[in-house]
Amino acid sequence: MKNPIAALFLARLLLGTPATALTIPEAVQDALLHYPAIRVSQEEMNAAAAGIRLAQTAYLPRVDGLAQVNRATRNTEYGLLLPQNVIPGVDGIASNNFGTVWDSGLGVLVSWQPFDFGLRRANVEAMTAAQKQSRATVERTQYDVAVATADAFLTMIAAEQTAEAARGTVASWQSLLKTIHALVNAELRPGADESRVQAELALSETQLAQAEQAIDVARTTVAQFTGLALSQITLSPGRIVDQLPPERPVPALDAAANPLAREQTATIAQQQAQLHSLERSNYPQFSLQGLAAARGTGLLTNGDRLGAFNGLAPTVENYSVGLTVTFPFLDRFSIKEQEAMQAAHIRAQQAQYQVIAANLQHQFNSALATLAGSRRVAANTPVVVASAQTALEQATARYQSGLASIDEVAQAQRVLVEARIDDSLARLNVWRALLAVDTARGDIQPFLNEATQ
Repeated sequence: MKNPIAALFLARLLLGTPATALTIPEAVQDALLHYPAIRVSQEEMNAAAAGIRLAQTAYLPRVDGLAQVNRATRNTEYGLLLPQNVIPGVDGIASNNFGTVWDSGLGVLVSWQPFDFGLRRANVEAMTAAQKQSRATVERTQYDVAVATADAFLTMIAAEQTAEAARGTVASWQSLLKTIHALVNAELRPGADESRVQAELALSETQLAQAEQAIDVARTTVAQFTGLALSQITLSPGRIVDQLPPERPVPALDAAANPLAREQTATIAQQQAQLHSLERSNYPQFSLQGLAAARGTGLLTNGDRLGAFNGLAPTVENYSVGLTVTFPFLDRFSIKEQEAMQAAHIRAQQAQYQVIAANLQHQFNSALATLAGSRRVAANTPVVVASAQTALEQATARYQSGLASIDEVAQAQRVLVEARIDDSLARLNVWRALLAVDTARGDIQPFLNEATQ
């Protein structure tokens, strides 16, 4: 198998082995294999393919066979009835009695349209356009799922980084609490200092609980897309946590390359094909017909009835070959209005394409601006972390020497925690902005490659 990631997940699917330490490309691949919305779109594409084969059957002749046996009266009268499907046409004699005879009939009618002014071809083209539109929908759905999975992956990593900083804070306060407790017992520090540290520790534990809650929520989102159990989801962030993505030239946006725009283009083509099919329907219909039939009856022309089983088997044959031309004259008015409606639908879809292109350009420009700003922020946050760490060490030393209050230590500790969280999130924001840029461009593979290098 050419794709090693696909091979890995196929093996896991067959063997049932649990997934551990998912990388971001593996999470995306898992989502493409399991997310139900993709299967829905794929089955709609299969239905459209069947629609093409259905439209192609119109080129085949129509063959109708009939066999009938009945026993009934054969009373008839001169006159005319308008076409209807309730009162049967009777071949019999002018009479009115309740005597019955056997009748039978057997026949085959073959009809074929030698030409149709392009209607059947237009119908096949319309169904082909529908299949292409369904295929574009599958690709767009796969793309949406891939982007959403990658974003959920980054969200979970951000929650884990926040929780890691919170755990470090809890450990620092627990260590400080032991030191201050000893000093308070030795009456070297007031009891208020210990209470203050206990309050800060409780606050840090609350922040840790909130961060772990955010991890659990993010994990459920990843599970939703990948189809894995919550217990199976462990992320391997790779270089995302520690490194910034390399700077690379970003080509100008080609909105037509985005799967959303391609889907809309396919929708316009489908609507145009349907309009062409309507335009071909306002023509006469020519049918070559061939008939072979046989009839049997137990009634004679003089009104006598034959007994026994006479009439159960056809005894008189007929055949016919002809050309039938049908033209629904007044349908042209309804077809004209249907064409006007379809043309309006096409113009609406074309306008929607312009909306999509404008939105993609806006997303692309915003993502570029966000990426540039995120890189500048990420360049400054390590300096802030280093300064905050130094400040905390100095505040702690001054407190231990009796030159500073516990409030100064608490404040320095908060600043350091915020700096560490901001530093981690700053790098993740650069990756998220890069994902947004590639999302607008319609290809997130460069992002996935850089995240796993």
